[in-house]
Amino acid sequence: MKLQTLRRNAGIATAVLALSVSLAACGEDEPETSGSDDTSSDTSDSPMAEEGAAAETFGPGCSAIPTSGAGSFDGMVKDPVATAASNNPLLSTLVTAVTSIDGLADTLNGAPALTVFAPYNDAFAEIPEADLNGLVEGGKADGQDSMLYKILAHHVVGANEKADGIVGGQDTLAGDKLTIEGDAESGMTVTDGTVTANVLCGNIPTANATVYVIDKVMTGVK
Repeated sequence: MKLQTLRRNAGIATAVLALSVSLAACGEDEPETSGSDDTSSDTSDSPMAEEGAAAETFGPGCSAIPTSGAGSFDGMVKDPVATAASNNPLLSTLVTAVTSIDGLADTLNGAPALTVFAPYNDAFAEIPEADLNGLVEGGKADGQDSMLYKILAHHVVGANEKADGIVGGQDTLAGDKLTIEGDAESGMTVTDGTVTANVLCGNIPTANATVYVIDKVMTGVK
């Protein structure tokens, strides 16, 4: 499957964040009930389970995702993947790379189903600045024939896979393969055989894709 062939409109998924607030009040003047020691209403120290679009996300980096607004889990799930990424401050360099290639953001947004391994900003910062600028300029000039396009396509799988379905070998839209190991509990890695990246936050839902934020850029170069 080629990125440029993915032009169908994606279905828009929605998620509703259910808020549950438990209020406990105890009057000072009420008589004590003999033999009772009711602490069931004291929930101040009880952990709250994740809800809404955050419910199935995992990884040590998920705490860095905004808790509200368009870049939050509940914001990203409403938008197709390129738009969702553009609202997330962890992925601004990736978005710069994608938008440097004419039409690529629209292609990603229009795809019916994708899995995207999205390097966060610090991953791109490991690339020498001159080299990164050269890739971006090449993307502007050569579009889908550029090295940048091949690198970005190397991070995309043409199916929408959650953590329980992504493990194993996966064909990328660059025509090569990634290997994903681990799980949500023990941690997950993705490798192209040369670079191995850790999943910082996985199972992030968007309207047409599942995003895994990773800590390395995989170039696909052996």
